[in-house]
Amino acid sequence: MSIGNGGMSEKIETDLDLNEDLEAGELDSSDGNEPYDGEPHRQKTLEKDFEKEFKALKNIEEVEDTIDLDLIENILDLEETEYPRFTLAKNKARFLRMVSWYRTKEEWIEVAPLSGVTKLFKQQTKELEGIRSSKLDYEMELETGTLTPSQRSYRKDELKMCRVQEKMAVHLISKLQVKIKSGRR
Repeated sequence: MSIGNGGMSEKIETDLDLNEDLEAGELDSSDGNEPYDGEPHRQKTLEKDFEKEFKALKNIEEVEDTIDLDLIENILDLEETEYPRFTLAKNKARFLRMVSWYRTKEEWIEVAPLSGVTKLFKQQTKELEGIRSSKLDYEMELETGTLTPSQRSYRKDELKMCRVQEKMAVHLISKLQVKIKSGRR
């Protein structure tokens, strides 16, 4: 089967017409604002999209970093929308379980016997040492600068979890101390 010259020449003429339109800038891009100028236009669009996504991610990080745990007296008093944000789903779940556990313990303190309060005080004090040790480890790892971005993100999340847990444990320990002192009088 042979291709006739008529069909081939029509295709070449159509291609030439498109090239002339491209050179003259007569074909519009999809947004209708700029003439289509080939690959550079596509590259600019991709760069703009990337910039928008990067800014959005940066804003998310800034929102997460603006939560100053030192200014929060009791994390249990926060509304759910004000809770610290975690990037790892396991830490989000862990945080919610911790909030529930600490709330239950604070309510329990009101009716608990002195022996139970003393026992919980000792357990929490010991656990607080472990939390602070882990927190120190994460801080030191982050300072080394040898972590990959993924590892760094993971360590930051774990460090935030340690800070939150430390804050809740300290608050509970102080309530336990008050109960122990008032029970011994």
